[in-house]
Amino acid sequence: MIKPKGTLIAIGGNEQKEFTKRDEKFHPHFGEGFILQDIINHSGGPESRIEIITSASAIPEVVGDKYKETFKILGAENLGILDIRDHEMANDPNTLKRIEEADAVLFSGGDQSQISRFIKGTQTHELLNNRYVNEEFVIAGTSAGSVVMSDHMIAGGRNGTVLKKNDLKWGRGLGFMRDVIFDSHFIRRGRFGRLAEAVALHPDKLGVGLGEDTGIIISEGNVCEIIGSGMVVLFDGSNLDFNEYQNLRDYVPISLANLTVHILATEDKYFIKEKKAEIHYDERHHKEDKEKVMQF
Repeated sequence: MIKPKGTLIAIGGNEQKEFTKRDEKFHPHFGEGFILQDIINHSGGPESRIEIITSASAIPEVVGDKYKETFKILGAENLGILDIRDHEMANDPNTLKRIEEADAVLFSGGDQSQISRFIKGTQTHELLNNRYVNEEFVIAGTSAGSVVMSDHMIAGGRNGTVLKKNDLKWGRGLGFMRDVIFDSHFIRRGRFGRLAEAVALHPDKLGVGLGEDTGIIISEGNVCEIIGSGMVVLFDGSNLDFNEYQNLRDYVPISLANLTVHILATEDKYFIKEKKAEIHYDERHHKEDKEKVMQF
């Protein structure tokens, strides 16, 4: 399998877009921590060209202006807004030229099914995939923009406290990651059940639940690094020894045994192919001296 040369940055939504003097740790002059700064850094710095694709949003002008304002605060002003609303625009030479000249694209939040409907199978989709595989190109997404990175895409579903078969609505995403299923707003909106159902149906895929103001940087299609202020929850269904999903009637409770769960925080890493977590320790934050990295 070819290792992609590009980088994916999937964000759970509600990334911090404003800060004051008290939020110095989020300012670019004070180091990492601000998720949008990570996008700038991986795209080549403040001079990089970033196209913000607002296809998922019901208020694209408002969303686009907010991102432009925030990126400008962070020192990046070479920005464009692409509000792709149909296949005609996704195949338009001007749209393709802008994506070809960009160092990164950022898919905004909203409705992931709209991104898929407007872009999947178009020349824009093909160009994005080719650049991601063959170039040092960044594809970032927040909320719906991260969920659509999957091949088998969560399109909706009930955020309930009981795990039931067929609570999920499925769609086909842009497929930048074929062995991962992303979900966003994972903690605040209580989406444990719907991602668990996704992994029960596709135990060969890694479920990635992204908390708000939290993201994951994926390089080489394998190495994941956690960024942001919250947590990322990973569901590995490869060791399931009780999973009767296929044999159940619709809307009956599902039981799963030996679902492997990892809860990771900023600077932790996960290796998808090796199914291995690497926990980062900062000795300044611990009472006892510990190894900087622990592997599991």
